[in-house]
Amino acid sequence: MLSIGKIKEIVNSLQKHIENEKFKGWDPYDALNSSFLIFVSLRNKYIRAAFTQFFRISKINLRPIFGIKKGYNPKGIGLFLESYSKLYKVSGNRAYLNQIDELINILENTVSIGYSGNCWGYNFPWQSKVVFKPRWMPTTVNTAFIGHALLYCYEFTGNLRAYELLKSIPEFMLNDLNRLETNDSICFSYSPMDKEFVHNANMLGASFLCRFGKMFSRPELVEIAHKSLKYSVDSQNADGSWHFAVLKTHKWVDSFHTGFKLESIRWFIEAGEGDKYIHSYNKGVIFYKDNFFLKDGTPKYYHNKVYPIDIHAPAEALYYFSKFKDDSSKELTQRVVNWVVNNMYDSDKGYFYFRKSKNGINKISYIRWTQSWILRGLAEYIYNYENV
Repeated sequence: MLSIGKIKEIVNSLQKHIENEKFKGWDPYDALNSSFLIFVSLRNKYIRAAFTQFFRISKINLRPIFGIKKGYNPKGIGLFLESYSKLYKVSGNRAYLNQIDELINILENTVSIGYSGNCWGYNFPWQSKVVFKPRWMPTTVNTAFIGHALLYCYEFTGNLRAYELLKSIPEFMLNDLNRLETNDSICFSYSPMDKEFVHNANMLGASFLCRFGKMFSRPELVEIAHKSLKYSVDSQNADGSWHFAVLKTHKWVDSFHTGFKLESIRWFIEAGEGDKYIHSYNKGVIFYKDNFFLKDGTPKYYHNKVYPIDIHAPAEALYYFSKFKDDSSKELTQRVVNWVVNNMYDSDKGYFYFRKSKNGINKISYIRWTQSWILRGLAEYIYNYENV
C-alpha cells in the first residue's frame, strides 16, 4: 500500500513535469488545430470527426508532423489552479503562490471574448455530433470547473485577481447559455451556440452558482442553481445512475461523469443547500461505488464495461472518494491510488498515461486530459489526508 509520503513524492515529480512544460501541452481532441487537416476536411463534419477520433485513439503522437503545437488549455489551467491552491493550503509553501499567479495570468489571457461575463472554452476547434465548435467557444463545463478553482483559490489564498476573474462568471451562465425549461426547473446548454443539454454540464454550472451565491450573498443565484440542479436530479434513473445527456443517442452511463454529477450535488450539501437532494445523492453514491471498480481497484469506464480505462476514471474517483471518512471509502480510495500508480504512472518521466486498453497503453502525455486531472485527484487525496 502506498504511503502518503510516496504519494507526495509522485505529486512532486508530476509538478516538475508540468512546470517543465510551462503548463502547455497537447490534447486528445486537438486534431483540428492542424490547418492542413482543417483544409482537407472540406467543412465536412464527418471528416472532421474522423480526424479527431483518429488522433485521439492513435498511440503514436503524429501531432508535430501535422503542425499541431502545444498550447494552454483553459480547463487544464483551472484544474492546476485548484490543485496548487489546495497544496498551498495544506503545506503553507509560498512557492505555490508564484505558480498560482502564473496560472491566473494564463486564465486572464484565455478568457473567451464577447460574452456577458468571463467564460472559457478550449484552445482548439472541435466537432461534436451536433455542431462544429470553434476555438475558444466557451462551455458550461470548462467555465464551471475554472469557476470552482477560482473560488478555492480566493478562499485559500485571498488572491484578489482570482476574485476579479470569477465575479462575472454568473452573468455568462445566466445570459449567454440556452435553457431547457419546465414549470419548476431549467437545464443549461453545453455552450451558447447549441441546445445540447448534458447533465454533468448543467449540474456543474448549478453547483458553481450555488457556491458563488452562498459565498457572496447572492440568494437569487442560489434560487436559480436549485432550479438547474432539480432538472438533472429529477432525471436520475431508478438505480441511482444518470445517463450522459437528454438525447436518445446519449444514454450511456460512465464513471467520471457520474463522479462529476455527485460532486456537484455535494457542493450543494457543503453549502447547506442540499437537504432535498440527500436521497438521490445517496443512491448515486451507492451506484458509483458498486458499479465502477474491480476488486483490485481497477476503475471501469462504463458501469457494464471495463475498457478502455481512461485516466479520468481513477482521477475522479480519488477526488471524489478521498473526502469520505468511512472505512469502505478509504479502502476503495487506497485500492484506486495503488492501481493508478502501478499501472498508469511513468516513474522515469514523472507523468501519467492517457488510457489502457486490452491491447496496451496509450502513453502520450496530454496536459489537460491526463496530467491536470490526475494532479487534481492526487492533490485532493493529500488535502483530505492532511485535514483528517
